[in-house]
Amino acid sequence: MIRSVPHSPVPPVEMLWEDLDPMRTLDARFGFPDAVAAGRWIARTVYDGWGLSVESCDRIVMSDYNALAWVTTPSGRVLAKWSVAPSRFPRLGQVADLTQWLVARGLPVSAPLPACSGALQVTVDGAAVSLQHVIDAQHLDVDDPAQMLAAGRTLAQLHLALNEYSCSTTIFESEDDRAALGDRVTSWLDTAGEHVPPVAVTALRQLVDSASREALPTQLLHGDFRASNVLCDGDTVVAVLDLEEARVDHRIDELSRAAVLLGTRFRDWGPVSADVRATFLTGYEDVRPLSPTERDWWDVLTLWYSLLLIPAGDDPTGWRAAAYDQLSSVPRRLRPGSAG
Repeated sequence: MIRSVPHSPVPPVEMLWEDLDPMRTLDARFGFPDAVAAGRWIARTVYDGWGLSVESCDRIVMSDYNALAWVTTPSGRVLAKWSVAPSRFPRLGQVADLTQWLVARGLPVSAPLPACSGALQVTVDGAAVSLQHVIDAQHLDVDDPAQMLAAGRTLAQLHLALNEYSCSTTIFESEDDRAALGDRVTSWLDTAGEHVPPVAVTALRQLVDSASREALPTQLLHGDFRASNVLCDGDTVVAVLDLEEARVDHRIDELSRAAVLLGTRFRDWGPVSADVRATFLTGYEDVRPLSPTERDWWDVLTLWYSLLLIPAGDDPTGWRAAAYDQLSSVPRRLRPGSAG
C-alpha cells in the first residue's frame, strides 16, 4: 500500500543543469512514465524503507542518472536522493558513511537518515536511495563578506577533519589526481585553445616555472565546494551539501578551484571578483594558514582555473574579464615583459 495523501499535487519535474526535456528524461533514465508514477514510487520507498508516511512529493529534480525529491511527511520535510547508476552505488555508500562520520565530529553537513534497518543507503528497484532532512537555509551569497569569511573557515575546518578520516579512501582516488600539480597545468597549457589570451598563457607558464617543487601532501577533500552546495543562515554556514564528488588531492587545489567557482550554481556559472576570492582566502587562513609552497600554488591554480572557464565562443557571464582580473594580481616580476 502506498502511503500518500489523496489529491496531492503532481510534483513538478525539472532538470538541474542539462538542457533536456524533463518528462522524457524521467521515463528514459528512471523508468517513470509520468510524475504521478514517480511520486508514488517515492512515497512507497520512503514508507517501506524509513517508515515515514508521505503527505506529498513537492518537487523532483534530475541530474545525469541521479535524482532528488522534496517530500513532506508528518514529521517534517525530507529530501530523497537516488541513483540508477549501479557503478556508483559503492561510492555513494561510502559517501553516506563519510557524511555520518563528519556529523559525529560536529561538522556542518547534511546528515543521512538511517532507514528502519539502520542502513544509510537502501537499494530498491535497481536504485540506491538515501534520505535526509530538508535544511531551511539559503545558498551562499558571494556578495556578503561575512558569509564569504564563514565559507572559507568552514572549508578549512572540513579539510582538517577530512585529514583525520581513517577509513579507506581508495574509492575516492583517481589517476588524474595523482599527477603532479605542475604537470596538470603545463599539460593543459600545451593544448590551450586560441580563445585563451596568450598573455595569460605566458604568465601562467612563468608562474608554474617559478613555483616551489616541494611535495605537498594529499588527503580526502569535499570535491565540489561552491555556492550551490553551501547553505547559510545569516553569517553562519549551516550545511555543506553533496560530498558525492569527494576526492583525494591537494588541499590547495580544492581551495583555489573553490575560490574561482564559488559563485557558480546550477545554471548560473558566473565568476566572482578578486575581492571575493581574497575574503574567502582570509577566512580559510583564519583556521588553516597556507604554507609558502601552497601560497605559490594559490597564484598558479587560481589563474589556471580562471582560464579554464573561458568559453571558446560567447562569454555572457564574463569569464574572460575575470581571468584578466586574476592576471592583474600575478606578482609583477612574473608578468610578461617585466624585468627581473
